[in-house]
Amino acid sequence: MEYIYGALLLHSAGKEVDEENLKKVLTEAGVKADDARLKSLVSSLKEVKIDEVLKNAASMAVAAPAHAAEAPKKAESKKEEKKEEKKEEASEEDALAGLSSLFG
Repeated sequence: MEYIYGALLLHSAGKEVDEENLKKVLTEAGVKADDARLKSLVSSLKEVKIDEVLKNAASMAVAAPAHAAEAPKKAESKKEEKKEEKKEEASEEDALAGLSSLFG
């Protein structure tokens, strides 16, 4: 995760995200940089437009709470349905008990 944060820091500072710069950032942050991981990250970010990814990520974060708000509503409606089913079962049992009292 530190490698990604370092790349984002370099990008936001307007610096080129390359192995040398990323290694400097990680070293200054107290992270022992692994050369293989540096190469892997830098090569995978070469074709990525970081600004567009960040913009899309921000819009995804805004959309997520809307979906998250629906989950409690669904849970509440399921609870209400169960309560209604229990009420119906109880009223049926009461009716049957009343009928059985007629026949002793």
